[in-house]
Amino acid sequence: MRYKNILTIAAGLLFCCATLSAQNLSDMRVTEIVADNETGLVDDFGIRSGWIELFNNSYGTVSYGGCYLTNDRSDLKKYRIPANDKSTTLKPRQSVLFFAGGSGEKGTYYTNFIVEKGQTVYMVSNDGRTIIDSLKVPEDLQPDRSVKKVPAGIKETDFEIENNSVPTPGSYNGDVNAKTKSQEVKEKDPYGWILTLISVLTVFISLTILAFIFTAIGNRSTREKKTKEKKASKKYSENMSPEVAAAISIALSQEFGGEAFAAIALALDDYLGGGVHDAESYVITIKPTPGSQWNEKTQNFRQLPRK
Repeated sequence: MRYKNILTIAAGLLFCCATLSAQNLSDMRVTEIVADNETGLVDDFGIRSGWIELFNNSYGTVSYGGCYLTNDRSDLKKYRIPANDKSTTLKPRQSVLFFAGGSGEKGTYYTNFIVEKGQTVYMVSNDGRTIIDSLKVPEDLQPDRSVKKVPAGIKETDFEIENNSVPTPGSYNGDVNAKTKSQEVKEKDPYGWILTLISVLTVFISLTILAFIFTAIGNRSTREKKTKEKKASKKYSENMSPEVAAAISIALSQEFGGEAFAAIALALDDYLGGGVHDAESYVITIKPTPGSQWNEKTQNFRQLPRK
């Protein structure tokens, strides 16, 4: 059972790694192509040939070994980028060139097909089926000129296609001096003090506002509760006439002992607002007298007088 669990965990990790790799591969782009290279870039063998530029559009390193390049939509596995070549990794926002001279035996970065005008170059995932990106070579592409994808805006997530541009092999196709908001903030506040201060102030102000709001709600609830209790007490007091209070007192004194009478009287006094009510004839006020034995148990061992 233990080995089974280990195998399950290992399979899960491999699946996660494969998923992450596929997500990174989806950020690869075919960003520039030269078909007729007459006076431009020379490869390691001193030969001028057409070339293809791939660009990592993400902010993570991508391993593209095992993927495919092709100029034929019906043959997506035309040239396989060697998977065992450790150099087939691309850092964030970097590019790599493949010479399309038709001599794939020269090395990793030499395709076995030639790029011609009117063709479309595809980059295919390592599954041999999923097309990651493509770029079409225009029919009117001039010699020593390229078709390229240029980032549209600072966010650099979308591209615009430019035809007959000056080739920029291995260079960023756009304004290298363009900066995002985060880059500008980093230059102005390299240690993050300003951002930290703003964050602390924002949290403090938010908590202060919430404290005022909850305090106001609590005070309002308390006032409403006191108002309701006051109205209920007033209503009860108005409904109890002196005659009713006297009748209740007489009935209690005849039916119960001193303790029950005193307890009920205290309860009535507390319900009616508490305190001493000497001014009202219908409210019973109980004051402890020093030396009195009204609460003694022995006082209950007597027979009530008969009527």
